Amino acid sequence: MDLSTVIGLVVGFGFLILGYLEEGGSIGALFQLSAAMIVFGGTIGAVVTSFPLDDLKRVPQWLKIAFTSQSFGIDEAYETLIRFAEKARREGLLSLEQELESVKDRFTKQGMQLVIDGTDPEITREILESNISVMEKRHKVGIAVFEAAGGYAPTMGIIGTVMGLVQVLGNMSDPNSLSSSIAAAFLATLYGISSANLLWLPIASKLKQKDKDEVGAMEMVLDGILSIQAGENPSILKEKLKTHLGNLPKPKGKATGDALNMDAESASI
Repeated sequence: MDLSTVIGLVVGFGFLILGYLEEGGSIGALFQLSAAMIVFGGTIGAVVTSFPLDDLKRVPQWLKIAFTSQSFGIDEAYETLIRFAEKARREGLLSLEQELESVKDRFTKQGMQLVIDGTDPEITREILESNISVMEKRHKVGIAVFEAAGGYAPTMGIIGTVMGLVQVLGNMSDPNSLSSSIAAAFLATLYGISSANLLWLPIASKLKQKDKDEVGAMEMVLDGILSIQAGENPSILKEKLKTHLGNLPKPKGKATGDALNMDAESASI
């Protein structure tokens, strides 16, 4: 589990509610079904209108990624590339073909297969960079969905408040209930602004960071593959990879090879 996502949501909504209670508010007054229906229902409707259904089917998957930690197989990728470099230095590139069966990550396996097949280095780079670019474009869809929700929610909150005030002003026969009715109307604005800034936009930002980390991991693999193809000394390769490692998330324990390429249907955003 990605604790920063959970902690952030708990702290954000928790202090918002605590601050309200500190001013003497009632927790029950913060909950109104009609306001929630207008804001969340309206936001969902606007998002559904904005994106194809095939993309929206992946919303649960994107939420899962935002709330879980990924190491992208950095440790295993590093060890695999160093091992391949040392073996290629001793026995030649063709000797690596038998090692490919043990590689779980599709991106690494594809790149090394191109190298073993004698593909021109520039073509190898173009193919692998194209894979990274396609992955980034797909990731941007998930990010855009939550950014759109963050943009629509405050507007839906204002719409809900206006609708509530119209109802209040159209029924002023009971002055005693006027203040409570106005307060209830403004709950829609509260729902819209708080959900946008504490939920939708932070999730979009988290997905952006995970996309950046995944691209960084794949660029490390790309750099390592091209270095192996160029026949560089394994010691030089280690230094290159360490430069990438400094900008990537630190894995907790042993990383798994199939976590590196989030292109896999179970992990990709």
